[in-house]
Amino acid sequence: MKVIDIESWNRKEHFEFFSKMKSPYFGFTTEVDCTKAYEKAKENGISFFAYYLYKSMVAINSVHELKLRIVDGEVIQFDEVHVGSTIGREDGTFGFSFFHYSEDFETFNERLQDQIKTVQNSTGLGISNDVLPINHIRHTTIPWSSFTTILHPTNFDPKECIPKIAFGKFSVKDGKKMMPVSIEAHHGLADGLHLAKYFEAFQRELDQ
Repeated sequence: MKVIDIESWNRKEHFEFFSKMKSPYFGFTTEVDCTKAYEKAKENGISFFAYYLYKSMVAINSVHELKLRIVDGEVIQFDEVHVGSTIGREDGTFGFSFFHYSEDFETFNERLQDQIKTVQNSTGLGISNDVLPINHIRHTTIPWSSFTTILHPTNFDPKECIPKIAFGKFSVKDGKKMMPVSIEAHHGLADGLHLAKYFEAFQRELDQ
């Protein structure tokens, strides 16, 4: 973890400009080819959701700008960010989950499955966003439908700085399974270039 020297930072003006806005988030949606990842998950008897969530976290942790957070007026670059995700229940509700990221998939999946059990055996939202560590990423999945855009709720707080990622239902196009993915981030901390780097890294991971 390190504190960014804002005065000498090449994003100083960008950060100050967008931080004055009530809603500094920006983002876009694109599709990723998850054909190989889906096949590999099924061949190995593992959850496709667990597999692509893991790959997303690997990609996130490869982009420095997506590990930047605003803490007490300072910009902090964390060494690692962790996992936040919504988990659905049979009654149609969902709860928040959180667990520490691991580069080892088996460890990652064990932690995820523990969270899934915890959320599915509870009610309400579960974990409050107010108590989650700021160095996490918010994921949500909409498995019932594909989408071309998505709208997240916001409290219009310019200090809000945790990226948001949403996955949709894949559709088959020309024999490939294409999944819509949306990402939003604080524009004072990241630009389109950095979101594109996430997508490039995510696609590489899905293709392995």
